[in-house]
Amino acid sequence: MSPLLATAIGFLAILSWGLLALFTAASGVIPPFQMNAMCFAIGGLLGLLTLPFRPGAVRALIQPWRVWALGVGGLFGYHALYFAALRLAPPAEASLVAYLWPLLIVVFSGLLPGERLKAIHVAGALIGFSGVVVLAQGQGLAARVEDVPGYLLALAAALFWSSYSVLSRRVASVPTDAVVGFCFATAILSLACHLAFETTVWPADTTQWLAVLALGLGPVGAAFYAWDIGCKRGDIRLLGVAAYSAPVISTLALVATGYAAPTLALAAACALIVAGALVASGDKLLRRRPAGA
Repeated sequence: MSPLLATAIGFLAILSWGLLALFTAASGVIPPFQMNAMCFAIGGLLGLLTLPFRPGAVRALIQPWRVWALGVGGLFGYHALYFAALRLAPPAEASLVAYLWPLLIVVFSGLLPGERLKAIHVAGALIGFSGVVVLAQGQGLAARVEDVPGYLLALAAALFWSSYSVLSRRVASVPTDAVVGFCFATAILSLACHLAFETTVWPADTTQWLAVLALGLGPVGAAFYAWDIGCKRGDIRLLGVAAYSAPVISTLALVATGYAAPTLALAAACALIVAGALVASGDKLLRRRPAGA
């Protein structure tokens, strides 16, 4: 698979995450760990159903414990820390801190063999993050000292996901089929947390059940297969910067469906995130220019 195609597949995960808020809003008031368990079970089942049609794919589930620790730690660890952060800090502020992970991906990618971090990549990531800040400011922020534990958990979530994404490149030989096992393990751990900390709330109607199914087939499930391919074989720095488009896509989807109203902050965030992606990819664009151009 070419790096260009792998990067494009990684973009599909980002696009899918942009629909997370819309499908979550349509799914009702299901507790987060219960939602996680349901959606990752759907995502794992989706991958499991494809294994018999590809000879040898089942063997991908047999991996060293370090690979399992990385995969399950990334998928479950990020979500568990993020949900805990939302309980201890206002959602908008906690989400903003957690969304440092694309910037951390860009920075950590410089530690990978064969990768070289340039100032232009960091600049693009910072411009993209400023777009998320503008979007969050448009929703209203109210940081308080008592929310610091929640912010620290959100920062830990960002570190977990960025580390998982970058370290996936170090185990690029592990087939993406292994993500099937990571999804099921995450579903089981989420179910345990749900039974320990939450009260079960089932979807109230067909629309909510369809929203849960859509989440499992897309943002909280199948998207992680696409992200695995992108991180292992694509341009991880460009994917890191492009990931800042997810909250903008999310807001646009909410506006289009009537869950939110358009604002100047949304327009400014779009412009900044596009600018950040262009800056981060500028060195590649220059290298591709014909001689004498």
